[in-house]
Amino acid sequence: MSHVSSSFLQQLNWVQNQMPRTRNALTAFRALPKTRIAICTHLDIKMIPVFEGLLNAGCELFITTCDPNTVRDEVVAYLVSKGAEADAWHGMSEAQWRASLQKAIAWQPSFICEFGGELTALYHQQPGQGLIAAMEGTGSGVAKLKKLDLQTPVLNWDDLDAKEGLHNRHMVGLTAWQAFCQRTHLTLHEKQVTLLGYGLVGQGVAAAARAYGGCVTVVERDPARRLMAAYDGWRVAELESVLSTTDVLVSATGAVGVVGRQEIEQLKDGAFVMNVGHGSGEIRTQELADITPTEVMPFVFDYPVNDRHVYLLANGAMFNLTAGFGDSLNAFDVTLAIMAGGLHCLLTEADKLPAGLHLLPDNAWKPWLA
Repeated sequence: MSHVSSSFLQQLNWVQNQMPRTRNALTAFRALPKTRIAICTHLDIKMIPVFEGLLNAGCELFITTCDPNTVRDEVVAYLVSKGAEADAWHGMSEAQWRASLQKAIAWQPSFICEFGGELTALYHQQPGQGLIAAMEGTGSGVAKLKKLDLQTPVLNWDDLDAKEGLHNRHMVGLTAWQAFCQRTHLTLHEKQVTLLGYGLVGQGVAAAARAYGGCVTVVERDPARRLMAAYDGWRVAELESVLSTTDVLVSATGAVGVVGRQEIEQLKDGAFVMNVGHGSGEIRTQELADITPTEVMPFVFDYPVNDRHVYLLANGAMFNLTAGFGDSLNAFDVTLAIMAGGLHCLLTEADKLPAGLHLLPDNAWKPWLA
């Protein structure tokens, strides 16, 4: 387990001081002894205030991750030092990650707090272990859970206007392009950006790309979103028609396997491929297993393909949080305050709800945004 350094503690103190809304929301937590919560989220330093607040209230936590690429080992070490159990580290293999999910369910939590719906879905493959309720904070996770015959109540806080409109619409795109400029030492001036997906994340990615100097083309299967993109002033095209002129290909769909070797082989020499979706599965990296990449800059991997060089950013992992810091602290303070309010509702009221998906009620989170 990673050591917790003094510099990490100093950084954590800074993070906590920049999150007044989250601190206020955590005051609602009272004594919650023996409350068992399985956590499956990104394990970034910005998540610590809420998890530490749960531990301070007496909760028992089992911590794993929704994405091994976004784990910060010092975050895990810190939470373990505060009493949490954990099975997560940076760079876990697929098999190790899947095993950690099984361990989380075998731990027999009363509640689940997650991004991606993996634990809740896994629980429903082997129900009857005392799960009271769960909460989900991603669009991809909500979509997954909608396909299940849920036997427990699940609080959906991804579809809240404040979460979608702030994090999804503004922060992902802004921080992804900040990380792009930092890691490549390039801007988007004179570059053709092809964006896959025009949901709220995609809309923010497109707007931020233009602000950074890029020329944006949107590829979207849904006809309503295609029309929306056109009305927003973007060029809309089919992917095959623009690959050869694309400088940066961005996947923002929340779906699995939307970009693979076939698409990558059609890109121009020097093109970049970037994923800003929730998980690493948007890009079919397994199809590139026979190529040995070179990390030419931190998080910039050169894949020689057909006598050309294509640069896969963060090897297909979620770029803004893997290679960058993710949301700004002031913006994430809003997101985390909503999550804290949702957790309080989960632990104190969700058992009164029928099984199924429920939008997190206004009174659980709106008081903390003032």
